[in-house]
Amino acid sequence: VLAWPGSSTMFLLLPFDSLIVNLLGISLTVLFTLLLVFIIVPAIFGVSFGIRKLYMKTLLKIFAWATLRMERGAKEKNHQLYKPYTNGIIAKDPTSLEEEIKEIRRSGSSKALDNTPEFELSDIFYFCRKGMETIMDDEVTKRFSAEELESWNLLSRTNYNFQYISLRLTVLWGLGVLIRYCFLLPLRIALAFTGISLLVVGTTVVGYLPNGRFKEFMSKHVHLMCYRICVRALTAIITYHDRENRPRNGGICVANHTSPIDVIILASDGYYAMVGQVHGGLMGVIQRAMVKACPHVWFERSEVKDRHLVAKRLTEHVQDKSKLPILIFPEGTCINNTSVMMFKKGSFEIGATVYPVAIKYDPQFGDAFWNSSKYGMVTYLLRMMTSWAIVCSVWYLPPMTREADEDAVQFANRVKSAIARQGGLVDLLWDGGLKREKVKDTFKEEQQKLYSKMIVGNHKDRSRS
Repeated sequence: VLAWPGSSTMFLLLPFDSLIVNLLGISLTVLFTLLLVFIIVPAIFGVSFGIRKLYMKTLLKIFAWATLRMERGAKEKNHQLYKPYTNGIIAKDPTSLEEEIKEIRRSGSSKALDNTPEFELSDIFYFCRKGMETIMDDEVTKRFSAEELESWNLLSRTNYNFQYISLRLTVLWGLGVLIRYCFLLPLRIALAFTGISLLVVGTTVVGYLPNGRFKEFMSKHVHLMCYRICVRALTAIITYHDRENRPRNGGICVANHTSPIDVIILASDGYYAMVGQVHGGLMGVIQRAMVKACPHVWFERSEVKDRHLVAKRLTEHVQDKSKLPILIFPEGTCINNTSVMMFKKGSFEIGATVYPVAIKYDPQFGDAFWNSSKYGMVTYLLRMMTSWAIVCSVWYLPPMTREADEDAVQFANRVKSAIARQGGLVDLLWDGGLKREKVKDTFKEEQQKLYSKMIVGNHKDRSRS
């Protein structure tokens, strides 16, 4: 019998209702115990029971079976399965503007190249062709769409590559939906809530401790524990390489950027000072709590566009060798993990030691790329939490310093090239900001200068002869 306080109304619980309440209580107790023993406690001590790796191997076998089943069904019906390139890129040998124009002139005229005038009408076709190639095979736009997979990962039934669906695969796909949405999603939401709550409460409590080694020790382990719980909320399986090169105090950690979860991936294995803009809402609560325990570098909205102020704050931070390494993503936007685009030079101007980090995700288990122009943050996180897992590799590269004859742009490009080589990514010179902006006039002027230099150069050579 139940009675509400201050009320004369009484409710009688039937035996069946009482049984349901008891079962619900036992289920919640068992679930909390499992979370505590297999997820939260291992996260505190940084250990793993290998359950996630076993889960990943099982998924790989299921994906391989599903793909073979589809290929066999396609052969029986004489359907051709399209196999994309592994990185979705059609590679071409790099050639200069002058070489390509010379080739057009040779193919269009039987005269020797030296006998042609300084300008030929056929030169126009080079720029027309380059324009069409850019429209058809845009190196920038393709970096902001999901990678095509060679095998079906049971996350989509509308993939162009996998049109044949058998009854068995349909049932398997439906079973996968139930597992991802009815079991994995609630579990992951609970873990994410636990990790974020502990982060806010833990850093707030640590913030009241007196400055000293004990406060630094507690802050470090509270951050690591909470980020590791958040990593488990995504069923993230991360392989870290060359840990002896992990960033050290007084330095800057720079990495390629695919997703907002890049921060969690790196922060679950290291202790960093974050750099970013002050936000409101839940993010603002987290930022205010974190900065009490650790010297993060937050900027007001009005300060972000002041490059000199930003550089000054970062320089002051790295000059203090007792402060944590700063974590920065110099691309300034998320790329789809097939390439590395232009690094902003700001973080390479302040003269600190740079610790490059390459991050490469495995898209078989879930696409980690955040297309911010297509999905909001909530939708993106829902997609992450309903994927099978987040699998990635992280490489810590040897520290790099700016050489005497290098400017900031050259140093940034050298670091970017090292990250691209290690991660197996394409090294591009384009600015990732082009996905939201028009092409800068400087890019157009650069092509005009190259063509003008070629024409003027040819004219000067003839004048001398």
